[in-house]
Amino acid sequence: MSNVPIAVDEPCRASADTRSLAGKRGSRASVGLQRFARWLAAIGLAASSAGCLLTQDIPDPALDIPRRYKAASGADTAVPPSLDWWRGFGSRELTQLMEEAQSVNLDIAAAVARFRQADALARQAGAALLPSLSATGQETYSRTSGSSSSGLTNGGREVVNYQASLSASYQLDFFGQNRDALQAAEETAVANRFDRDVTQLTTLATVANAYFQVLAAQDRLRTAERNIASATRVLDAIRERQKAGTGNDLDVAQQESVLANQKAAVPPLRQTLDQNRNALAVLVSRPPESVRVAGGSLDDIRTPRVTPGLPSEILTQRPDIRRQEAELASATANVGSARAQFFPSIQLTGNGGYQSSALVSLFQPHAAFFSLAGSLTQPIFDGGRILGNFENARARQDELLQTYRKTVIQAFTDVDNALFSIKQTTLRLQLQRQVVTASRRAFQLSEQQLRAGTADIVTVLNTQLTLFQAEDALWQAQLARLQAIVSLYQALGGGWEPRMEKSADAL
Repeated sequence: MSNVPIAVDEPCRASADTRSLAGKRGSRASVGLQRFARWLAAIGLAASSAGCLLTQDIPDPALDIPRRYKAASGADTAVPPSLDWWRGFGSRELTQLMEEAQSVNLDIAAAVARFRQADALARQAGAALLPSLSATGQETYSRTSGSSSSGLTNGGREVVNYQASLSASYQLDFFGQNRDALQAAEETAVANRFDRDVTQLTTLATVANAYFQVLAAQDRLRTAERNIASATRVLDAIRERQKAGTGNDLDVAQQESVLANQKAAVPPLRQTLDQNRNALAVLVSRPPESVRVAGGSLDDIRTPRVTPGLPSEILTQRPDIRRQEAELASATANVGSARAQFFPSIQLTGNGGYQSSALVSLFQPHAAFFSLAGSLTQPIFDGGRILGNFENARARQDELLQTYRKTVIQAFTDVDNALFSIKQTTLRLQLQRQVVTASRRAFQLSEQQLRAGTADIVTVLNTQLTLFQAEDALWQAQLARLQAIVSLYQALGGGWEPRMEKSADAL
């Protein structure tokens, strides 16, 4: 036990004035009052030792915070996300779904229940820092036998006794075991609050992504229906050429295959649409039959602009980082509580009340009684239980320290990935729009030539397939860009509190 680090502050030493004051009062009072005054002095000493904690500071994570994000543009000014960041997409239906999910989502409700549990456990841990007090009232009745060894009877004896008492006990927390346990419970409660924020942010991001997937599925379905109509027109034109003798069965069969492929693409899209509507129903805690999602088009969604500030700001904005920090603080307090178990525990108990055989004289001065006791317990040998508990707490602290480091590093990575994804999906969207424009013009020209009888069937088939694929890829590119923006909001920790700028008058 000699290798256990101990750090006790000077205020832990008892004050000589307190002891001398108790002695003077005891010399002028009865023996019972003298003992009671010493007991009060001991409690005062315990109160003065409230700051004598053995908990070390939270270990330094030793993180290398980057000056800027790798994927961030140097010309961008910081535009942090607002608290209601989803309103930036300009969809009233999305806003309604977000607000409903915040109030009725079952995962969020479960997270709220968890931090209420943690609050209750914190109150339970804090009870050890206060005296325990209990009152007892008792009536006893006893009767002795009237028989004797000589065979004579004496009528026996009946005894009635009444007692009312008050008991108190208090453990002096000299070495901070109970106070560290309370601090650990309080930090756990804080961590559970941030866990609720993590759950809420994940839920809102899932709502946004599911809603955008609904819009994308609707857009792709409308495009598939237009493509089916276009393929049908081409098929009719090829059949007309066949009747005129300028076409053949192979041309018809190839176009029928194109038309069949377009029709076959519709059921998976309808399935995707239905699955995402059902996912939204789960997120707002309602049966699918009671949820109506009108949707619309991705073209109606605005693209909000958000750029991160300094990387260090994310440490105070991401709830998962703050949760890990609180859990690390809780583990550090547990180390102090485990260390304090190596030292003696001091327990003060007191019991007093009234006892009488007659109820009318129960509360008379001569019926009073009291007792005071103090005990000290020093662990000597426990088979390594205390040492094992201490080493386990230290190892748990180190585990959470490494988890905290990884969470911070992962946060920077998430922001960089989201920024890079936004850049690349924006570029992809721009290029894909050019592909659709060129493909549509090529198909229109080939269809005109087909009706004029001058087009090559292979050219017509190639141009329409290229257009169909390009239009479908365009909607997927728009969806990917919106999802990248949502991922940036999530990587930044959701909405940020507005910055309070100092006015010129306040300076």
